[in-house]
Amino acid sequence: MHEERVKVKIDSQVVPKRDSFKYLGSIIQDNETNEEDVSHNIGGGWMRWRLTSGVLRDKNVPHALKGTFYKVMVRPTMLYEAECLLVKKFHVQKLKVAKIRMLRWMCRYTRKDKIRNKVITDKVEVASMEDKLRESRLRWFRHVKRRDIDVPMRGCERLSMAGLRNKRDRPKKYWGDVVKQDMILLQLIEDMTHDRKVWRLRIRVVG
Repeated sequence: MHEERVKVKIDSQVVPKRDSFKYLGSIIQDNETNEEDVSHNIGGGWMRWRLTSGVLRDKNVPHALKGTFYKVMVRPTMLYEAECLLVKKFHVQKLKVAKIRMLRWMCRYTRKDKIRNKVITDKVEVASMEDKLRESRLRWFRHVKRRDIDVPMRGCERLSMAGLRNKRDRPKKYWGDVVKQDMILLQLIEDMTHDRKVWRLRIRVVG
């Protein structure tokens, strides 16, 4: 038996159903993915890149300075709100592809030059997307944990999500699961969130 679709009205006007909508800078999708959010952020990153391309493409500007411009002007747009999104592997791959294309053009290289990605990222002193995503997640995790247990932002921790599965009938992966993996990788424990200096030092990614 199919559930009857709820119709939302303002006065007598029916509000049409959307597959996605923008709310407080994020794109909420009915399929529970972040695909549009990630694509939107990448598009915003390219827009910022083009605005600063006069500097980023200038052969007289040192590579390290170009990297600084990228880290200050472009990357924050690409990683907007990524700290609280469940970013999957194919999302990370899209971010990495966009990043390396930008860096290649900054260094005035094409794929025909056969310069390895690692050489380019080292030249402009830019860290990997995976590392910066992990850093932002763990920074947000500490921000959440230092708040009082009764504040609304911590209410989600007490929600039961057991039994939910994805289309392939596997248990769904949640943001908290990814953070746990991050903490295991960096050998962190939750009690460390009480010490801001220690936590920031342990999660910090240079570049």
